[in-house]
Amino acid sequence: MFVQPAVDALTGMISHLIFIVIAWKALESVNIQGIFKKDRELESKLLFILLSIVIGTTVSNFFLDFIRWSGQLSYLM
Repeated sequence: MFVQPAVDALTGMISHLIFIVIAWKALESVNIQGIFKKDRELESKLLFILLSIVIGTTVSNFFLDFIRWSGQLSYLM
């Protein structure tokens, strides 16, 4: 009865975390410190973290929506 919402929540949380880590790894190849003034390391790291969260969450939402929509295709028949 309450198992499916719990599985959906756990799947969503794991998916978000995985894609945030993937976005973090991808952003590591970008020299983001080059656009900041000197002695602004904290701000550049904060931007790095926020960009990772935004990109990872967006990609995760896309995949979760795609999986949900593909499961709903059976209602066409």
